[in-house]
Amino acid sequence: MKKIISYPISVIYYFFFGLTLVVFHPIQWVCYNVFGYQAHKKSVDIFNLFLLRCLNLLGTTFDIQKPANIPTDRTVIFVSNHQGMYDIPPLIWYFRKHHPKFVSKKELGHGIPSISFNLRHGGSVLIDRKNRRESLQKMSAFGDYLKTTKRSAVIFPEGTRSRTGEPKEFRRNGMLMLFKKNPEALVVPITINNSWKLFKYGNFPMGIGVNMTLKAHDPIEISSMDAESLIAKIERTIIADIK
Repeated sequence: MKKIISYPISVIYYFFFGLTLVVFHPIQWVCYNVFGYQAHKKSVDIFNLFLLRCLNLLGTTFDIQKPANIPTDRTVIFVSNHQGMYDIPPLIWYFRKHHPKFVSKKELGHGIPSISFNLRHGGSVLIDRKNRRESLQKMSAFGDYLKTTKRSAVIFPEGTRSRTGEPKEFRRNGMLMLFKKNPEALVVPITINNSWKLFKYGNFPMGIGVNMTLKAHDPIEISSMDAESLIAKIERTIIADIK
């Protein structure tokens, strides 16, 4: 019965989701090209708030837990498990004060209104996962960008989404590069649960009544331990709260 009900609700959702993408694309263009970074960032924040409201149409609720001691005047590297594309709007909206930038595959840089524009112009890095050398060069430049601007990064070290919620093995190279370039930064592990259930039937219909949880753990000084030990601690922390 729940799946049957989800068909008409999904149609309504996709209408407003598509409308949001189309409306905010020219808004982002104007903000970026006329008013600059700060205006563009504001438009992206509001765009992602609208995406969250679209998800509310599916009965999606959000339980966000984060410590109060994450500073906004330092680079923070948020490391999270990845269950689907809907991990991203709450990360952008609820951590907007940290100016989060993403490590994404290059294919997302074209063809998606609003989203591709932001990935190309908002400070994120687009990498070719098949070209290891070029990817490391771009991650190195991204690390320099974070250090210079004191903005923050979001990285999904699994490399791809988990369609069942089960964590995949963490890839270390991207994290190692960011840690090397930003030894004075903080790292915040994040555990996301249940966003995969939005796609439990595939792309259509959408899952309805999902309670998505996002838990940001206590920040860790990158300089407090060697990189391999730090990555192992991050992985343990994230996985321990996956339900």
